[in-house]
Amino acid sequence: MKKVYLDNAATTQVRAEVITKMQDALSNTYGNPSSTHSFGRTSKTAIEGARKTIAKYLNAHPSEIIFTSGGTEADNMVLRCAARDLGVGTLITSKVEHHAVLHTVEELHGSGQIALEFVDLDAYGNPNLEHLEALLQKDDSKKMVSLMHVNNEIGNKIDIQAICELVKKYDALFHSDAVQSIGHFAWDVQDMPVDFLAASAHKFHGPKGIGFAYIRKNSGLGSMISGGSQERGYRAGTESFHNIVGLEEAFVLAYEHLGSEKEYISGLKQYFIDRIMAEIPKIKFNGHSGDLEKSTYTLVNVCLPVKPEKALMLLFHLDIKGIACSEGSACQSGSNEGSHVLSEILSEEDLKNPSLRFSFSKYNTKEEIDYTISVLKEFTLQ
Repeated sequence: MKKVYLDNAATTQVRAEVITKMQDALSNTYGNPSSTHSFGRTSKTAIEGARKTIAKYLNAHPSEIIFTSGGTEADNMVLRCAARDLGVGTLITSKVEHHAVLHTVEELHGSGQIALEFVDLDAYGNPNLEHLEALLQKDDSKKMVSLMHVNNEIGNKIDIQAICELVKKYDALFHSDAVQSIGHFAWDVQDMPVDFLAASAHKFHGPKGIGFAYIRKNSGLGSMISGGSQERGYRAGTESFHNIVGLEEAFVLAYEHLGSEKEYISGLKQYFIDRIMAEIPKIKFNGHSGDLEKSTYTLVNVCLPVKPEKALMLLFHLDIKGIACSEGSACQSGSNEGSHVLSEILSEEDLKNPSLRFSFSKYNTKEEIDYTISVLKEFTLQ
């Protein structure tokens, strides 16, 4: 059976170079990084080297890079500790954020630790900057804004530079879940002065279970996990050495090849858009995912003209044909609820139709897209 993987927003294939680097680390560099003997020092040196490498590409200081188990932990660390340590009284976010942010801020609000405000969205799912400014002006409480750079379901890119400037104008803090952005877009944290970022290696061909938080120097944030003094005291526990060096390798390769791979994947996305519009004329693109200027080049989210009773079999049919894609965020799998993102922006009529997210990588081909669209066309029009 033909196999086509178009669910790269959920996770990506690990690069061969990353696997080789991790295998070497597992075989030869097994000292505890906290140990003072040569075995431990070797591990510690490699971890600090990885930290410096990532910081260099982000134009950050190495001490501002804190390794975590992934984006969800990084989001939780920043948001929970900001409420506890930084005097944040009001947290401003949107209803189309990843659940790593939404569920966390809802818990903080529910326990009385913060006031919670949601910025208005336009019809495509973008934050309304005038309303954001009004929320920043609302009262004298210390405020934090948390808005993701690239939406994981519909691919919208927010105007993060404008938001940074607005947040700083009102002396607020800014956190961005950059899980769908880091490794796919260049970042300069001096030019774009966010206070906190979250990243995850498995979104850019690295291993699962490792990511990092960018925490601006002298932020005042305290630790979330108590124990040893690892990770500058922010995160206790023996470091996952092999995953950290794997993250570093994937991160470097992502940025070394960013130009050529972005051009290639952008071409695949445009090809997908052109082909599906030609073959299924009533197709709709959710959010700005059909616009390469306003969305990430890595994904599209389409609303298909399929009757609800037939739509129940759509993902099963694609899976039988060997095609992997997603109804929404992979983190929602097993949930009976529909996409919280699409429910915010689609009409009642469009919500009755199935929406699918197709996401691309350097490993995909036009032939795979042709096959996928032929399967979709057959199912949709039969």
